[in-house]
Amino acid sequence: EAGSEDIDILPNGLAFISSGLKYPGIKSFAPDKPGEIFLMDLNEDNPRAVELRISRGFDLASFNPHGISTYID
Repeated sequence: EAGSEDIDILPNGLAFISSGLKYPGIKSFAPDKPGEIFLMDLNEDNPRAVELRISRGFDLASFNPHGISTYID
């Protein structure tokens, strides 16, 4: 209810987590805060989610992640 919106785990144990979805009818615990992407290394003894910095020039104010997927080439 108050956690991540989606997670994608790579074969090497890195997990990308999207958070901060704002959607009509769903309570937002931080309505003025933009969405975020976190990285968690599941290979660590005590994994913790670390917020990834998003490139400059990206409109963070309107970032509202709904889902996440990765592509491995």
